[in-house]
Amino acid sequence: MPRKLPPIQSGVGNMANAVLGGFQKSNFRNLSVYSEVLQDAVLDLIETERVAFASGTALTISPERLDAFYKSLDMYKHKIFLRPVEISNSPEVIRRLGLIAVNTALEVDLEGNVNSTHVGGNTMVNGLGGSGDFARNAALPVFTTPSTAKHGTISCIVPRVSHVDHTEHDAHVIITEQGIADLRCKTAYERAELLIENCAHPKFRPALREFVARQSAKSGHRHGFAPEDPALWQAAVNEVLAAEAKENKE
Repeated sequence: MPRKLPPIQSGVGNMANAVLGGFQKSNFRNLSVYSEVLQDAVLDLIETERVAFASGTALTISPERLDAFYKSLDMYKHKIFLRPVEISNSPEVIRRLGLIAVNTALEVDLEGNVNSTHVGGNTMVNGLGGSGDFARNAALPVFTTPSTAKHGTISCIVPRVSHVDHTEHDAHVIITEQGIADLRCKTAYERAELLIENCAHPKFRPALREFVARQSAKSGHRHGFAPEDPALWQAAVNEVLAAEAKENKE
């Protein structure tokens, strides 16, 4: 990777803030940010001269940072530019700049589809925001998520997402704390293998492999997965959790 990356876009929230904050520990310098909402991490990167310039539509600054931000306005006014959303989220501009877009997923399925907004398919926890604009048009769309949720009782890598916000065509790279899956130029079964082995939590991998084995037997390993009763996956998850509870009790 070159020391000066293409412009970076990042979503909103703790996960996005943490991802951008990770650049503090990198060797990258003179970075640029072209995003929708700029958070605390962008200010930190500007102050440490990792980011030379940031463009966005809005600032979301934590209350504890506001006083310091106002005191440093003379510095920030040369480093930050706020544009109308019609420009910051313009598909043509995003594509022309060749962005690296990093957004947050709630869950990712084995074909590479991403759910960013709905828990269980019917409980909306946040809006889609600009992630659709950036994921569809960026040169490298990346989605990040923990491998599990709810204290390890839910896998964020699932056979099928309960709601699709970003299709498999718009999610090129998936990252969890377990590792990285580069899904570009892969078949459905190749994507599934990468997501299971690189991104899923180890305790859920056997159940995910069983799903792929059932699909392979039904389809003859053709491209894509056939519909399956969600109860089969839930039963497999329940077995994993029951075995884990028994082991902890012993």
